[in-house]
Amino acid sequence: MPRLLCVQIALSLAVSAGAGAAAQDASLRPEPREEASAEPLLPPGAPRARPEERPSGAVAPEQAGFDAWLAQFRGRALTQGLPADVVDRALTDISYDQEVIRRDRNQSEFTKTIWDYLDTAVSETRVANGRAALAANAATLDEIEARYGVEREVVTAIWGLESAYGTYRGRTNIIEALATLAYDGRRGAFFESQLVAALKILEAGDVDRPGLTGSWAGAMGHTQFIPTSYLVHAVDFTGDGVRDIWGDDPTDALASAAAYLSRHGWTEGQPWGVEVRVAEGFDYRLARRGETRMPSDWAELGVVGMDGQAVPDHAPASVLLPAGSEGAAFLVFPNFRVLERYNTADAYVIGVGHLADRIGGAAPLEGDWPRGDRALSRDEREELQRRLTAAGFDTQGVDGRIGPLTVSAVRAFQRDSGMVPDGYASLRLLRALQEG
Repeated sequence: MPRLLCVQIALSLAVSAGAGAAAQDASLRPEPREEASAEPLLPPGAPRARPEERPSGAVAPEQAGFDAWLAQFRGRALTQGLPADVVDRALTDISYDQEVIRRDRNQSEFTKTIWDYLDTAVSETRVANGRAALAANAATLDEIEARYGVEREVVTAIWGLESAYGTYRGRTNIIEALATLAYDGRRGAFFESQLVAALKILEAGDVDRPGLTGSWAGAMGHTQFIPTSYLVHAVDFTGDGVRDIWGDDPTDALASAAAYLSRHGWTEGQPWGVEVRVAEGFDYRLARRGETRMPSDWAELGVVGMDGQAVPDHAPASVLLPAGSEGAAFLVFPNFRVLERYNTADAYVIGVGHLADRIGGAAPLEGDWPRGDRALSRDEREELQRRLTAAGFDTQGVDGRIGPLTVSAVRAFQRDSGMVPDGYASLRLLRALQEG
């Protein structure tokens, strides 16, 4: 699920940079795939019925099951102290949303290379609009930076990456979307907790039910907080008595983004990461998040800034190779981990960090990417894990996710096979395993 801070504001200057450009950069979320069949997606185990087999006026089986679930959920919500009138008003006239389920299914299959992602996340359009947005909202962003110690470029980059500076706020009924996802069951407990939190937001009065809108996955308003994060971290920066992340005034949303980062340990003045060069002969087994050294120590091992000099000793850092030894390399600092609280994907964090740098005037990344590669599909990632384990390099499970255990297995296989042990799970690696 997308755990994102999407700071969308009513932005005149940045949006006016060009309707066509804004459209192409409106959102990084994948669109739903075209389905071979027009038959609706149903909850697991639900009976399917062709439309012509349903009596006129009959309730579709998915809606009937959803209504029964809502009745049971109402009881659970009341036991958590929510007033009956709040629950009943929120749950009245909501339907099982097949489009939400379609998008959720699509999420699990969506793959994109990091370079394709960054081409969009840090496009020239998004950079130019970000600079315009920062200039148009400089006074507000300066006040937020002074209070929370989070650089205005970083807040602006989160805003731009998630909402194209206010052009993609999301119009989905949050209560309906969360109820649909909770009923569907794939991550039922999580989405039910978000639904309860959304009801508590309505109870608090910061927004009414028609205004409680956002993304299909339940992320809300300008900052795309999920409901539980909103309850804990949203702030009333304007002092008007409500924490408004939905309205046209972006102030509370921008401040909430900064407050979130600050409360999770953001260090002002410390970079998220710095692009580096890695010398020939570098021991790539050291390129892992758990291996931290001061940049001056990394320089002695052949890891230096793009200018050939040691990176300043901002803090202990680790070497990150998001596309292996043939792609761009970074020293990443503790602020990288803070940004991961929004989304753990390396591509997302690098996107936010590099966009912030570009908005602040930095040049594009200099390193190359292995653009001849393509992203592995979920089936291919699972096959990679199965083949690694069968070859004696245990990934400790097959889930299609390239996490630390799989990366360690990849490194071990690469080392034994005479490859560079950079941990990069590529199509070339899969083919080497297939060829045995």
